[in-house]
Amino acid sequence: MLDWWRVDGGSLALVVHVQPGAKQTEVAGLHGGALKIRLAAPAIDGRANTALVDYVARRLGVPRAAVELRSGQKSRRKRLLVTGAPADAARLLLGG
Repeated sequence: MLDWWRVDGGSLALVVHVQPGAKQTEVAGLHGGALKIRLAAPAIDGRANTALVDYVARRLGVPRAAVELRSGQKSRRKRLLVTGAPADAARLLLGG
């Protein structure tokens, strides 16, 4: 079972651990029951949150509007809700 991943009424709920200010934006595996994502964007003026939503939307091939930051706006641990995520979303996120 994947702790960071849950289907919630036709949408995909994700728990992510974000590391802003990284050298490049990438998935870095799992961290404490969450998907760890390094972001090149700094945690200033919501830039990291915007970069996170953009990155997850790109990885899953869904419109940016389909990815919603549900909680954790000012925290490293965040919850996202993705509407219309593909069936192989875990593989797409993990890069497999």
